[in-house]
Amino acid sequence: MTMTGRSGHTGSITSFGRFGIDDVRPQVSGRTLPSKAVVGEVVPVSALVWREGHDAVAATLELTSPSGKQYSILMQQEVYRPDYVHAVFVPDVQGMWRFRVDAWSDPMSTWRNAVSKKLAAGQSTAELSNDIAHGIDLFTRAAAQSPDGDREVLEAVATTLADDTLPLATRIEEGLSAEVREILDEFPLREQVTRGPICDVHVERRAALVNSWYELFPRSTGGVDAEGKPVHGTWETTSAALDRVAAMGFDTVYFPPIHPIGEVNRKGRNNTLTPEESDVGSPWAVGSADGGHDAFHPELGGESEFLAMLDHARELGLEVALDFALQAAPDHPWASEHPEFFTVLADGTIAYAENPPKKYQDIYPINFDNDPEGVYAEIYRVIMYWVELGVTTFRVDNPHTKPVNFWHWLIAEVRETHPEVIFLAEAFTRPPRMFGLSKIGFSQSYTHFTWKTSKAELEDFAQMLIDVADVSRPNLFVNTPDILHESLQTGGQAAFAIRATLAATLSPLWGVYSGFELYEHEPVTAGSEEYLNSEKYELRPRDFAAALARGESLEPYLTLLNRLRRDNPALQQLRQLHFHKAYNDQIMAYSKVDAISGNAILVVVNLDPFATQEGMVHIDAEAIGLAPGESFEVDDLVSGERYTWSTDNFVRLTPQANVAHIFRLPDVEASKREQLAFRSISDHDYRP
Repeated sequence: MTMTGRSGHTGSITSFGRFGIDDVRPQVSGRTLPSKAVVGEVVPVSALVWREGHDAVAATLELTSPSGKQYSILMQQEVYRPDYVHAVFVPDVQGMWRFRVDAWSDPMSTWRNAVSKKLAAGQSTAELSNDIAHGIDLFTRAAAQSPDGDREVLEAVATTLADDTLPLATRIEEGLSAEVREILDEFPLREQVTRGPICDVHVERRAALVNSWYELFPRSTGGVDAEGKPVHGTWETTSAALDRVAAMGFDTVYFPPIHPIGEVNRKGRNNTLTPEESDVGSPWAVGSADGGHDAFHPELGGESEFLAMLDHARELGLEVALDFALQAAPDHPWASEHPEFFTVLADGTIAYAENPPKKYQDIYPINFDNDPEGVYAEIYRVIMYWVELGVTTFRVDNPHTKPVNFWHWLIAEVRETHPEVIFLAEAFTRPPRMFGLSKIGFSQSYTHFTWKTSKAELEDFAQMLIDVADVSRPNLFVNTPDILHESLQTGGQAAFAIRATLAATLSPLWGVYSGFELYEHEPVTAGSEEYLNSEKYELRPRDFAAALARGESLEPYLTLLNRLRRDNPALQQLRQLHFHKAYNDQIMAYSKVDAISGNAILVVVNLDPFATQEGMVHIDAEAIGLAPGESFEVDDLVSGERYTWSTDNFVRLTPQANVAHIFRLPDVEASKREQLAFRSISDHDYRP
């Protein structure tokens, strides 16, 4: 059916739905790309649903699993945003899930609202006669679509409404009962259904969201010889080093490039251009006469030794992540066999990598435009070699310097046959690039956490993480081989504990580069973030056991943090984060709640590594499922002590003794969990 308006425009009268369905979330790039989730994650869905007049409008979340199984979930009115509805779902399998928000007229809610108000106003049976007749019709229709048992209950309501021998209030009260509401919530009477847009959610395995990473250089695991000189590690010594990593509770161990290292323009210690004969070079200068990206460094060992190490890692419950660095040393086989893979300058030489003022004379960047088909095919061949060996996680080096359409293609191609593969983007770049890489397929991303140190910076940063949670999963590394932040250089041991606490509790993903637990803090020069005697250019064997025996290791605290993360589902959530008021700029307080179990955690951390800080902390009780002014017990999971808290509480944290409280709070009641899942995101307007 069409109609012509005064302007002469002709259009369908159904070109816009009967009801308005706006601001559907999660939704990415106008539904051209899927949002993200993992198996077992609480996924919040919300929409702005509206209609004309005063009649009730309701909404249903229509969900389809990757296998085609369909679910229908009645959405609830949000407490914190008028006219918004929400629901949560928890995907139980990997793959592409689809959802749609349907809006519909809710005649039962309209009827209940009207008769309740008229009864309260003292209207008579005669004045309510039409409402009673309408109610009989509604309950008769609702009964017809309900299963046995529920049908009889609704039919009895209709019969009672029709019984004019009963008092007016008695005739109506059954239709307003909690039992009847529960039935109608499960089997609602829907009219004038309007279908919303279909949105996709790509669901990965849980390790894509909940994971603790530890980075180590396999070549540094060889210890020292009788003269105290470092010995190059092997896959056997690397395998032995994994026992300690697993004992600390880490889930993934990440290796920098394990390939042959270029001889041409090799860098020496501390990034010098004049290496000595014994210098091992940077592992990111991939390739030599011994092979390229599909080869092992000869001193580490070959494929069989690597597979034995991989088996041992699995026995320990560790996943091995490899670096995927798409660049080549000047003597990489590609340089001679495929010069079209690079940029050839006017003088006939191949351009080396630069990030002014930094120069990387030992690296050739790949040119993806000269021979895209050849480049794409070769890179796919290389990564599939490692995937088929059993590697299912890759930390990708500088992906923001490669074309985004290449990554979109490659990740999709790999996941076509191996959907379990996780990609971490090492992209310390501007937010549009970082989040763009996340949107096109990267499972996780490095962030600017390392440089966020003040309370204001940290709170703004964490709120941003909530805003982009539908597309980006932040992996909060406390340090990297490239980044030794000033706070660690000057803050002493307390600074290391503070940064570990923040990273491990703000995000379900965090990472540590080896040596952090030994408080390594010396820069190569003042004002630099490069380590002195950087492991990027030399072997760095460490005696972890000796440091632990001397009490000079953060290893026990890292182990505790990882245990708390595993034991408390609240710390495995990304979206459910709420900040509480601390009346001291050096004290930060925040809580996390798991909407499934009700587990709740409160973290209070001293951001000052030099001095004791104290002050009052005001708890937003509703954000943790409690009534304002209510007293409650908190268990400090760090010290083992128990306290009685209420709305306002005094805290005192001494960095030499304890940098933070990590409190286990009373579990949130089931009826409040879903609302809390939405409270932390209700005030944010970022559109990924």
